[in-house]
This record gives sequence, structure tokens and C-alpha cells, in this order.
Amino acid sequence: MAEFRSERGITHRRNGGMSSMESRRWVFQNEEDSEVDFEDNDGRDGDDIMLHNDMDSDEEDSLYQKLIRTGPNIDSFGVEALEVPGAQRIDFEDASFGKSIFLVCQTLGVVFGDVGTSPLYTFSVMFSRAPVEGNEDIIGALSLVLYTLILIPFIKYILIVLLANDDGEGGTFALYSLICRHAKVSLLPNQLASDTRISSFRLKVPSAELERSLKIKEYLETSLALKKLVLGMVLAGTSMVIADGVVTPAMSVISAVRGLKVGVPTVEQDHVVMISVAYLIILFSVQKYGTSKVGLVIGPALFIWFCSLGGIGIYNLAKHDSSVVQAFNPAHIYYYFKRNSYKAWYSLGGCLLCATGSEAMFADLCYFPVRTVQITFVFLVLPCLMLGYMGQAAYLLDNGGDATQAFFSSIPYGAFWPVFLIANIAALIASRTMTTATFSCIKQSTALGCFPRLKIVHTSRKFMGQIYIPTINRFLMASAVILVCTIANANEIGNAYGIAELGIMMMTTFLVILVMLLIWQINIIIVVLFSLTFLGLELVFFSSVLHGIGDGSWIILVFGIVLFLIMSIWNYGSTLKYETEVKKKMSMNVLRGLGSSLGTVRAPGIGLVYNELVKGVPAIFGHFLTTLPAVHSMVIFVCIKYVPVPAVPQDERFLFRRVCSKSYHIFRCIARYGYKDVRKENQQIFEQLLIESLEKFIRREAQEKLLESEGDDVDSDFEEDPSSVLVGPNGSVYFGVSGTDITISEASTSNEPEPEPEKMTTNLDPEQSVENELAFIHKAKESGVVYLLGHGDIRAKKESWFLKKLIINYFYAFMRKNCRRGSATLNVPRTHLIQVAMTYMV
Repeated sequence: MAEFRSERGITHRRNGGMSSMESRRWVFQNEEDSEVDFEDNDGRDGDDIMLHNDMDSDEEDSLYQKLIRTGPNIDSFGVEALEVPGAQRIDFEDASFGKSIFLVCQTLGVVFGDVGTSPLYTFSVMFSRAPVEGNEDIIGALSLVLYTLILIPFIKYILIVLLANDDGEGGTFALYSLICRHAKVSLLPNQLASDTRISSFRLKVPSAELERSLKIKEYLETSLALKKLVLGMVLAGTSMVIADGVVTPAMSVISAVRGLKVGVPTVEQDHVVMISVAYLIILFSVQKYGTSKVGLVIGPALFIWFCSLGGIGIYNLAKHDSSVVQAFNPAHIYYYFKRNSYKAWYSLGGCLLCATGSEAMFADLCYFPVRTVQITFVFLVLPCLMLGYMGQAAYLLDNGGDATQAFFSSIPYGAFWPVFLIANIAALIASRTMTTATFSCIKQSTALGCFPRLKIVHTSRKFMGQIYIPTINRFLMASAVILVCTIANANEIGNAYGIAELGIMMMTTFLVILVMLLIWQINIIIVVLFSLTFLGLELVFFSSVLHGIGDGSWIILVFGIVLFLIMSIWNYGSTLKYETEVKKKMSMNVLRGLGSSLGTVRAPGIGLVYNELVKGVPAIFGHFLTTLPAVHSMVIFVCIKYVPVPAVPQDERFLFRRVCSKSYHIFRCIARYGYKDVRKENQQIFEQLLIESLEKFIRREAQEKLLESEGDDVDSDFEEDPSSVLVGPNGSVYFGVSGTDITISEASTSNEPEPEPEKMTTNLDPEQSVENELAFIHKAKESGVVYLLGHGDIRAKKESWFLKKLIINYFYAFMRKNCRRGSATLNVPRTHLIQVAMTYMV
């Protein structure tokens, strides 16, 4: 059970702050303000003072250079997903021509592999579901495929959905994060006014004249049912993304390998399955080598693949029957359905496969700029795909042949084996594309508290966000192998593929509609047209794939439901645990009643208490007081909080507050991260940055109090519970350490009684008081820093409902026991780590 949930270091803010849209403002690095926050037992804690703290750019540069010099040597294949000094997002807006070509190659290898291999199986599945009875059927099927390509990947995703990115991040959880920033729809009570002042929030406040947006925002924030509905759609979409990560490798690989049956007629289906299994094992084994490394290799390979598709298509059009261009007339779709409505409707399940990979384009958006993805698709991917499908249709019109092997049958005889080799490479690339998207979605969902924490490996020294999750990689490999061995028929796997793709597409459509209404605030007519067009289209496709669910594709639907339940249970248990810790937090009156000695021995040193609360003293601290023989002379409550943004700027990372009066020497430090932020802790660097940040806070606090005493109007217009931003001197992320479980006792027992706060500070010059406090900090630092980790667990009460007991005591407890523990994120010596467990009854 040893775990602390870094995603939830947050508290509930019921009034003020975020409720007033007009009170929001931007915080610049040179802005100076101070706010006083008084808290008591009702959620308002004692003499907490937060000050915005800036620093000179020279100091930042000096510290940043020092971090580069003293930072640990990072093995890009073996470390967790942690921040590398100098890591940055890919930004090629001002790139040279050569660099742009390089970027296009990488984009092909990472983003378009899935949609690029769809010609391998689209016609095969379509014509197996609806056999060809005449040339009109081929023209009608081609017309259906061409307009599906135009409507779903091009118009919906490239022109619309990609614009709904969250500061360059894509996927269902990126959409959810975007919505959470503009309306408090999260089920977690984790909103703070200070969060809106992070520059990466970039809020577009609904204007007064657009009452529709304001009403939607109000409905979302006041309706618990709507909040659960939005979260449910996000979890359903994510579960289908993971399911897609299983079925995509299976479908792509087996479709490419079965081309052997055309080249070597003696090859049996069992041979195809065995070769496919070997391919899948190789594919997932090289996944750890990262996006940029593998993308550099497979990008040119996929470029050759697209050129092959276009070249073969042009060849077939010139040699066989160029009349297939009439398929651009949508009337042929009408004729196709008119001749045999049932057969045409049933073939839609295969037609949808031409749009597979559309969601992967959105989910993998974090790796490349939107403009690059759009340009690459419009000028290379879409034309080559269309030529490929038209070439297959031209061959079938002229030769008939085996329509269930349309692609491989249409390859010119002399080019068969080279194209077969390239097709197999492209299939492996397509499989990897969806696996990469799966990693990205799981990372986002973990940061937002909807997936159990797993080990994440950062695969690039230069670019953040390129990750690899070993556990998920093994799980996907095993599931894909089982799927291939169980359902060896590519047509049945294709139906399962359609179920997974449509599940993601429909959830994305719902969320984009919400973005249009709440954030984009566009004309309602456009929203209605988008909704009717794409929801109607996807529902028709979905009805077709559901009709064939009895063929074995039901496995993928069950798989998605199981994943949905896992994420729902984890989110429910984690939310319940956090709310319980908020209710059970220590009373400030109790803390004040203990006095500055806290009712125990104050041993020299600094104790970093990792907890999940932004306000108030966690109950686990009381457990520390009663369990440990002494408490450190300085205590800092460290809270790691994830906010709904992709990344928090490094100079806006830390938020400091003082707990109680100065004589207590207790502080609270909140480290804020976005869901794409990565962390790297080194004990010495972390402690150095923490102390320097604390010193800056204390000096600024003294300056503000001095201005107050001189009559300056500093805090005259603050709300009851305001929050301000402290900018620490850190240039990186320095919370959440990685280490080993160990329980020890502090050896030091010295106890020096503390004077009362007023008696200690009243007669001192303010400057001298600050110097005394700084000297106390340095003395405590010299005595050593100890990391105190509390493991909070929950159990259902005896009188609880049976279902709640089953979920909390068994399912949630099992996941907590087997997920990555909190102590595994600490990177400190065993002798510097103290752990105490505590169980809450809920």
C-alpha cells in the first residue's frame, strides 16, 4: 500500500477565486504582489502567506548552467520519465528546408503509419462482407472509401479536431484537460485560483454577450451528473485507445504477412499466424528505443511505402481501367446502396478501416507541430492513399481476381517481392504508431488521476514527452499475440478493429462538440452541422460493425469494458481517498495548542513531509508526531499537484506558504506540474533548490511586511481566500524522488526550547529577524534533510454497501498494491527516508 498520490496534492475551494471570471489575470515574471491566506478548521489555515517571488535572469542562467554541470549522467534507455536539463518541445516553426524534410520523415514514421497501411485490408474486408457482383459494386465501394477518407481523416481530424489540441497535445485526455481549464468539471476538488495564473493556462474567458457559453459552463459546474458523464466519455475513449493498441498490430501484421499466399500459393494460414507472432514480438521488443530514434529510421521507409502506393495506383490506372475516376461522383454511393441496401450497409464495417489511424494522428500530435501534420497529410498521405485505392479498383475492374486480396493481387509481377517487403515494414510501423499513442494517453490519464501509476521511461535526452511504458508494452504484446492466435481470420479482426476505432471517434466527437460550445464559442449552426454530420456518420458505421460482433470481435469490446472499469475504479477510489484526507486533516487549533515544540522533541534538521493536501495539515503528520521520537526543527509539507495544462513553465513551478507563526518553522511547498511534465530528482540539487527558493520567499515576505508597516497599500483588495504565485529559482522539476522502501528512526534527540513568536521577533530589527531565520534554515540544512513519506490507505466501513466494499477493499486495494508505489518515486538514501502507514475508514 506504500504510495502517495502525487496527482492529488490539492484542496477544495468552494468560494471566491475562480468563481469570478473578472478576477483572473496573468502573472508575469516581473510582477510583484503578495496575498495573505488565513485558514482555520473549516478549510482556512493559520498564518499562511504566499508571495510572488521573482529572480534576476542572471541568477536563473547561473543556476541553470550549474544544474547542467552537476546533473547526473542520464541513460536515455534506462531512466524513468524525468526531466532532463535542457529538454524542450519540438519546435520547427523557423526550421530550414532541410530540417523541415527531416521533420516530415519523422512525422510519417510516427503519426501516419496506421492510416498508411489501410489499403492492405480495407477492400479485402469490404468484399468479404459484401461479395462483388458486378463492376458497379467496385465503383460504388471505391466511391464510399474515397468520401470516407475525405470526411473523417481529412475534414474531421485534419481540419477540425487537430485544432482542438491542448497547447500541442492531442488525445481524449488532452481534450478533457482543455475543458477542465475553462469549467470546473473535474470530480476532484482541486481547483485553486493560483492555478489560473500559470501562463500556460491561456484562458479565453467567455465574453458577456455569448450567454450560451456561460450557461453551458454553469450547467457543467453545478451538475454532478454532467461531470460524471464527461469523465465517463473520456475514460471510454481512453479504454478504446488502449484496445486499439492491441488490435492495430494484430490487424496490420497479419494483413501484410498473408500476402505470402499470393506470392507463394503453398503457404497455409498457420504459417501466416506463426510469422505474424514472430513479427509482433520483434515489434514490441524495439519499442523501447524511442520515437525520435526509431522515427528517424522508419520515416524514410514509410515515405517509400507511400510513394509505392501512389506509383502502383498510377500504374494500374494507366494499364487497366482509368474509368474508376468516376467514383469521385457521390451518386455512385447512392447507386451502391440502391442495388442492395443490406449488403452495402454491412460493407460499411470494412469501409471504415480506410480511416483507421485518424485518432492516432490526434493522439500522437504531441510529437510534432499541427501545421506539419496537416501539410504532410494533405500533400502526401491523402493523394497516395487515394491513388492506391483507385489502382486496386482499376485492377479489379479489368481482371476480376481475388477481391479479398485486392492489394497484393494488384501489384505488378516484377515488383511483388520488393513491395511485399515494404508492406511488411509499413505494417510494423503502423503497429508502432498506435502503441506510441497508447503510451501518450496512459501518461496523460495517470497524471490526471485516472490510471494506476506505472514506471515510465523517457526515451529522448533532447525532447520531453517521448516515453515508453514497459508494463503496458508487455501487456499489449501479450494481448496482440493472443488475439492473432485466437482470431486468425483477418476479416474478423477487422471487425474488432472497427469497434475500437469507432469507440474512440465517437467519444472524440462528443468532446470536440463541447469544446466548440464552451471554448471556441462558434455559431450554433456550425456546431449542429458538425454534430449531425459526424455523429450520424459514425453511428451508421457503428451499427454495421455491431452486426458482426458475434464473429469473435466481441473480445475487443469486452476488453475495452474491462479497461473502462479499471480506470473508473481507480478514479473513484483515489477521489474518495483524497476527500477523506481533506476531512481528516489536523485542526490548526490543535497544532497551535501544542506550541512551537509541537509537543515533542524538535531535533536539528529539515523534515520534508510528502502529502497530498494544498491547505491544512495532513492527518498523517499527527501520526508522525505520535510515532516518531522527535520531529525536525524545520518541517516543510511538500505537495505535488498536477494541473490541467500540458506543462507548467519552470519559473512558475513552486508555491510556498508559511504554516503558523515563525517560531514553528513550518512551511508548505506546492510543486505544480502539467500532465506532460517529466521529472528528474537528484537529492543534492533538489535540496539546494528548495533552500534557495525558501530563502527568496522569506526575504520577499519581509519586504512586503515592511511596506505594509510604512502604509503602502499592498493587500487592500484581496478576496477572502486568495492565492498568489511564488516563482522559485528552479530551472527544472525537482519533486517526486525515486528510491527504496525503508523505515527508520531519527537518531538525534536534542531539544532546544523555542521562544514565543512575539517575544522572539518584536524587539528585533526586521532585517535582523530575517537574517536570524535564514541562519536557522542553514543550520537545519547542515544537520541533514530527511524525507517523511506517509502511506494513506482506505477501507470501506462495515456498514457500507456490498458493492462499495467489493470495489474499495478488493479491486482498488489490489491495484494500489500492484501499481508503482510512492516510495519508488523517491531517489534518496535509505537512511534519509522515514515511512508511516495510516488507514482511513470510508
